[in-house]
Amino acid sequence: MGRIIAIANQKGGVGKTTTAINLSACLAETGKKVLTIDLDPQGNTTSGLGIEKEELENTVYELMLGECTVRESMIKTEIEGLQLIPSNVNLAGAEIELLGINEKEYILKNEVDYIQDDFDFIIIDCPPSLNMLTINAMTTANTVLVPIQCEYYALEGLSQLIHTINLVQQRLNPSLHMEGVVFTMYDARTNLSLQVVENVKNNLNTTIYKTIIPRNIRLAEAPSHGLPINLYDSKSAGAESYRLLAKEVIERKDV
Repeated sequence: MGRIIAIANQKGGVGKTTTAINLSACLAETGKKVLTIDLDPQGNTTSGLGIEKEELENTVYELMLGECTVRESMIKTEIEGLQLIPSNVNLAGAEIELLGINEKEYILKNEVDYIQDDFDFIIIDCPPSLNMLTINAMTTANTVLVPIQCEYYALEGLSQLIHTINLVQQRLNPSLHMEGVVFTMYDARTNLSLQVVENVKNNLNTTIYKTIIPRNIRLAEAPSHGLPINLYDSKSAGAESYRLLAKEVIERKDV
């Protein structure tokens, strides 16, 4: 069965989408079969993988409302071995439309169950909030990977996220656990980045990935070209970092 990882943090701008795109692409690069699910109404993972999000007939929105099947919502990307369930702004209204549906917390899980065996990894990019879409991601996932930006307010809101993960584990998905934390936007030139890493290590009782994603201009440029970093600039520091992260993720699976 494929391993399902939700990438979540209710803080915006911490590198969730960058991590979803590039971890997915680097896992596929190693020969793994990967499905990425864009669960953010902004649809940045969709456009970052080169898909024109406004012209899609079937997205995760149609899937969650039962207007298409999970296989109908999946599209191939330019990256071999990587498929996508895309998203666009329509998803913003899903929360209200799901209000009257029974077991609305399990809508995504019930669909993904059909295709989980087809993939080695399923990566879910969550919206920057703890809403029903994020809850759906957590009921579907085996683990939650939390990107943390190396900045002063890094720990703010993290206790709330961990509390939400614990609640989902207790009430909705007993097999859910923390995949761990990955540091993003690390600037080796500043003491602050180093202090944030030490602070999180001292205050957080969870796995912390050895790979640290640097602040890298090529990583910032890649989405505007609709390419993951390993295709946009294969030799950049960003590409090397996400390859190392993918390697760590794979090794953790095999433990």
